Amino acid sequence: MDIKTFEDLITWALELHTNLSRCLSECSGKNQDERASALLSYLAEHESELARITAEFEKQADPKALKTRIYDYLDNEHKRIKAHQICDDHYAGLDFESIEREVFAFHDQLIDLYDSLAGKAEIPEAKELVESLKAMEEHEAMRLASQIGRMNDV
Repeated sequence: MDIKTFEDLITWALELHTNLSRCLSECSGKNQDERASALLSYLAEHESELARITAEFEKQADPKALKTRIYDYLDNEHKRIKAHQICDDHYAGLDFESIEREVFAFHDQLIDLYDSLAGKAEIPEAKELVESLKAMEEHEAMRLASQIGRMNDV
């Protein structure tokens, strides 16, 4: 996806979460490890919820921020973020810890991208929007870490 505005960025992030959710869900029934399968199911639901939350940003954001051009200071970082847009059963063959590592790496990359964009935003409305996206991702990553920690305790 060609990202030209903050509105495009939100759409792109929403699509990443949606695609990751679908792939995790498809792989949950194919993973032979019961713990890994349960983790995949939980993560699929969590990513679906993140897609819903991300969509809310587009509805509630300042129109001025949404239309702000982003391509001038968006580097190739976003092109490196991959969430298995074409589900190739990648997660079906991974163990619990590997799934956990990959999903957290995905979220860390999004957080880093948002952080980078916040530092480059030229208008306060755009800076506030991307900082809010970053805060949401950080909060959800912490919540996810807590839930996965509980799954590990079982």
